[in-house]
Amino acid sequence: MQYAKEVRAFIKHHYRHFNAAALVDAAEGYARFINNGGKMLVAMAGAMSTAELGLSLAEMIRQDKVHAISCTGANLEEDVYNLVAHNHYVRIPNYRDLTPEDEHELLSRHLNRVTDTCIPEEEAIRRIEAAILEEWTTADRTGERYFPHEFLYRILRSGKLEKYYQIDPKDSWLMAACEKDLPIFVPGWEDSTTGNIYAAHCIAGDIKNIHTVRTGIEYMMMLADWYTKTAAETPIGFFQIGGGIAGDFPICVVPMLRQDLHRHDVPLWAYFCQISDSTTSYGSYSGAVPNEKITWEKLDITTPKYIIESDATIVAPLIFAYVLGES
Repeated sequence: MQYAKEVRAFIKHHYRHFNAAALVDAAEGYARFINNGGKMLVAMAGAMSTAELGLSLAEMIRQDKVHAISCTGANLEEDVYNLVAHNHYVRIPNYRDLTPEDEHELLSRHLNRVTDTCIPEEEAIRRIEAAILEEWTTADRTGERYFPHEFLYRILRSGKLEKYYQIDPKDSWLMAACEKDLPIFVPGWEDSTTGNIYAAHCIAGDIKNIHTVRTGIEYMMMLADWYTKTAAETPIGFFQIGGGIAGDFPICVVPMLRQDLHRHDVPLWAYFCQISDSTTSYGSYSGAVPNEKITWEKLDITTPKYIIESDATIVAPLIFAYVLGES
């Protein structure tokens, strides 16, 4: 990881003030937290997988710098889309200039646009649908139930997609997570392309038991169990990329355990950092400053807290490189 050492040196020399300084503080806090034996949950919103965050996140997972992930259904599936269809993606650098007619032309080519990048429907979405439908229907027939990420783990471990790989698998964060059997929590999975496909197959009758894919409430129960067992041995930190349900869902496990289950010996989150582009004055949960979380019994007064108001696609890889460059 020579490049990570070089990036770390560059950041330490140049990033001295404002959001740049906050980035350094957060990265050093992250590294210190892990070096002291802490475990880190990474919450990932937005389109980070389509932004190919796996290029740095996968190595963080392999080097035990990330110990659990909460992500949207979109990030879960889009890492696999990129794995099997990377060469068919189309980048649109002038996306701000597109007319409605231009957008309709992309539709006619079965290209689904995410800012400057188009996901190819046939090579990505439908290719994964064929593989995962086989897993869903098999589980449905045998009465088995799995979480969304577990179905994708099963596909990756089966090797049935290997002939389609178009990137080095080491650059897939989900592949790295699969190899580690990393705990993943996917709140609101139904708000994803694969979730929509699953609903369609339930409506069509291809899947008889709608609960063949396990639910968000079960994810919270799984998270509560993981947090309780892990926090009994080591502090747990929270590194949040973006906002929304990927962050709000997992961070709430602590007040749920303490206030609703009355387990007052459960410790609070021991590190917190958010990369945010949200505005506090709009009343958004995503834009809330870290101190607001003290009132919800998520963070303590003494919890190290960082917020970097910037573009996550720029900041997250820099922080990951900084942390990796230490070793």
